[in-house]
Amino acid sequence: MRATFDLGPGLSVTRLGFGAGRITGPGYWGPPADRDTAVAVLRQAVAAGVTLIDTADNYGPGVSEELIASALHPYPAEVVIATKGGVVRTGPDQWHLAGRPEQLRAACEASLRRLRLDCLPLYQLHRVDPAVGLADQLGTLLELRAAGKIQHIGLDTITADQLRQAMALAPISAVQNHYSVAHRADEDVLWLCERNGLAFLPYLPLAGGALSRSPELSRLLGEIASAHGATVNQIALAWLLHRSPVMLPTPGTTTPAFLAENLAAAGISLSDNEIDRITSARP
Repeated sequence: MRATFDLGPGLSVTRLGFGAGRITGPGYWGPPADRDTAVAVLRQAVAAGVTLIDTADNYGPGVSEELIASALHPYPAEVVIATKGGVVRTGPDQWHLAGRPEQLRAACEASLRRLRLDCLPLYQLHRVDPAVGLADQLGTLLELRAAGKIQHIGLDTITADQLRQAMALAPISAVQNHYSVAHRADEDVLWLCERNGLAFLPYLPLAGGALSRSPELSRLLGEIASAHGATVNQIALAWLLHRSPVMLPTPGTTTPAFLAENLAAAGISLSDNEIDRITSARP
């Protein structure tokens, strides 16, 4: 659990974090069905040693950030809150890009208010808005950084080429792309993060329903899980942690039991043979 990664000078986080999207209502919309349980799960994660909490302004919208502040503020010194801006929501699972400078500035200020922070430790551009130049979007984040509103800059859902362009424009600390044992399309982005020492936060790290569409991989994970007295989800998380030293999974959950199960994955030591077998079993 205590394996850590340095996002930057003086900003070390646990490699297994907590994703706070699922503590909202269905489709990342509205409040959770049980607010008290959502608050309890957040507090349990921090009590168990998690120091990276990942969220976004449009989870709710605003609901996830407000719950995090309600549960954890004043934040323990070691806790790092990562949030995102650049996408607005108009309904369940309805996403709209909002990368104009004035939109990003307003989104950042709103996140600061909801999270009760003076500076956001990690602020991620949730999507690159093709209607706005990348230099303009990152330039806005650099202005916010210079003003003390942002400490580190991250990017969400980008290509390797976009990441190269971004690194030429601004200091990038983290990338958040879709990646799991059953979804490995962005190996080139992961490799680029490794080469440059950037954190890679895989979203949907437990693969969701993708494992059910890959029976060979499901059987293999089940076999290895049985050998370790673990669950398939735990092996999926353990493989991610073994896959790369820059990998920082942030699985989310709404229940204390599943949170404990997820966090226990950090204690599973896979053999080289098991790692190779999973890596070779392409989804």
